Formats: sequence, structure tokens, C-alpha cells
Amino acid sequence: MHPSASSPPHTDPTAAVESVLTAELARRRAEVVAIDHRLDGDVDRLIGYISAGGKRLRPQFLCWGFLAAHPEAERFTAGDRLPPGVLQAAAALELIQACALIHDDIIDRSDTRRGKPSIHRSVQKLHADHGWSGDAEHYGLSSALLLGDLALAWADDLFLDGFEQLGGPAGALSAWRAMRTEVLAGQLLDLRITADRSGDPEVAADDAMVVNRYKTAAYTVERPLHLGAALGGASPATVTALREYGAVIGVGFQLRDDLLGVFGDPAATGKPAGGDLIEGKRTVLLAMARAALRDRPELLAELDAGIGSDLLPAQVDRLTDLVAATTAPAEIETRISSLFDAGTRALAGRDEQGVPVVHPIAADNLLRLARAATVRDR
Repeated sequence: MHPSASSPPHTDPTAAVESVLTAELARRRAEVVAIDHRLDGDVDRLIGYISAGGKRLRPQFLCWGFLAAHPEAERFTAGDRLPPGVLQAAAALELIQACALIHDDIIDRSDTRRGKPSIHRSVQKLHADHGWSGDAEHYGLSSALLLGDLALAWADDLFLDGFEQLGGPAGALSAWRAMRTEVLAGQLLDLRITADRSGDPEVAADDAMVVNRYKTAAYTVERPLHLGAALGGASPATVTALREYGAVIGVGFQLRDDLLGVFGDPAATGKPAGGDLIEGKRTVLLAMARAALRDRPELLAELDAGIGSDLLPAQVDRLTDLVAATTAPAEIETRISSLFDAGTRALAGRDEQGVPVVHPIAADNLLRLARAATVRDR
């Protein structure tokens, strides 16, 4: 069954996480400006980027992972009742997300993010507008790289603060470390696969799924749930159920991104129309479209020649039409629906005594988040 747009009554911890994040960013700003007041504009740019929002799914997944095995989950009727250490760990995920997005925009040479100039482009413009010495583009890239690194360092600090406040629960720190390695290794693999344009389209689809698993799915859904469960002292059965749910919903999240990267409305996504075509991303959608065109070599050659090149709007429209005319978009939708169903089943498990391994309140909210992750327009 395909996920519906409706959602059950729920508790959203986002506001409480946002409050912790705001306080942490103010504290870190003071630290940086104390080093040299000339850095105020740089740190304000980073803080503005982090504070501008986004879906904030990762902190929610961590909080519900924490509550999934909590015997008194009912009394957590608002996010601000969660232990401060949990909220700190959840907020840390937004900092590592900021690092990933800033660096991703550098790698993809993206001009925009969420409808605004990407960090490296905004700093490049600052350099050019002030007539500073040196190359403006290089200055923008260098500054953005360091600002992303700063966000990653802050993420580590904030997570460790929360981890220590909660008494250093077993398994939480190793899950955090694994998540960092997975997202960076996934990004490296994505870079490698994008550079290698040879090979069988079906192999390319399998490669893209591996990238999805580690670059996006693991740190978007699976590891945040794992972190929350570990911080809450969940049983192995609960951790397993949450990770099974997280693995499939995380991939569904990325497959939805694949569709939006070609067919998304720029007004909703904040990215150019056909952005994945322009950037030359080797997504599952495009790999499946290439596989579907193997019997039409002239169309496959046209698609391959266009992906990743400087495209005029009419050329973007033409490539979009080529992809739309294949079976790939419908197959991706079917996969997303199947992944949602698999996630639903993972949450329904019971132990030997017949007790749900995931608290029903947490399960209801995780189904809501699964819909938010897989049925969206941005």
C-alpha cells in the first residue's frame, strides 16, 4: 500500500531541539568572535544557514528512537520534557547535516540551496563585491570548506556533551562514529561513481543504491534512530527493529529526492529544474532510465551526452522528457511504496511475551515521519 498523506496525532520535539540548537549556536558564535571580531560575518553566515530550517527529520528520528523502548513514553507529551542530553544529541545531527550540505554543494558546484545562494557562492560574491585581493571563487570555496568543518566540530562537541549528560550509554558513541564514517565514505563513493561513466546501467543502479544506503539513508534515518535507542538503553530487539525500519525508509527518502532532482518544482525544492541532470548525478532513477533505453541507443546516447553538461532550459526539458518516457519513474514510485510497507512491518514486531518491541506511541510517530520522508515535494 502506498503511504497516505494523513498522519496520526503526534508529539513533535522539533521546537525543543530548536531551542537547544539556538542556544548552542549563540555560545559558539561568542567563542569564534572572541578569537577575532572580523570572523563575525563568517560565523553569522554559518549560523544563518543552520537556522534557516529544513525538514529537521533527523532530530525527530533520534527523539523517537529514544522513546521507542521507554516504559513511560506516554508522559513525554512535549519535546521539552525529554532529557536535555537527548535534545543536545538531536541538535548535533543538524550540525552534521549542515556540514554535509555545505560540502555537498561544493562538490556538486551548486549555486543554490533552499532557494538561496549556496555558502560558497555567497562568500564568493562578498569577496567580489569588496574587491578583495585573490580569486573570489577560490576564496568562496575555501571559506565554505572551513565553515563546514566548523559545523562538524561543533556537532561532535554537542553530541559528546549530551552523551556524557546521559551517563555515556553503551553503544551510542560507536553508533555516532560509524555514522560519520558512513556518510563520508558514501560521499567518496558517490564521487567515484559519478566520475566513472562507463559500465552496465544495471550495475550503475546497484552502485547508486549503495551510495543511497550510506551517503543518505544511514545518517538520515537509520543512525539517528540507532543513536536515540542507544541513548535510551533500548533492547537489542528494539534496536534491530528500528534499524530495519530506518534502512528502508532512509532509502525511500533518497529515492524521493531522485525524483525531485529531475521532476521537482524549483519553487518547492529551492533547486533548479532538472538539477540532477545538470549536475550529472548518477542516481538510481537515472541509472534505471539508462537501462530502459538500452534498446534505443540513439536516445541513450542523447541522455548520456546531456547529463552533467551545460544545459539550456530547453535541453533540460528534453532530457526530463526522455526520463519521463521510460518506465523508471513508475518503478521508483513502486520501490518507495514497497520500502514504506517494509518499514511498517519492521515497527510491528513483538517479543516472546507478545509485547511490541517499539512502543506504540513511537511507532505511530515513526509512521508519520515515514510519510513525511517519502511523500513530499521538497
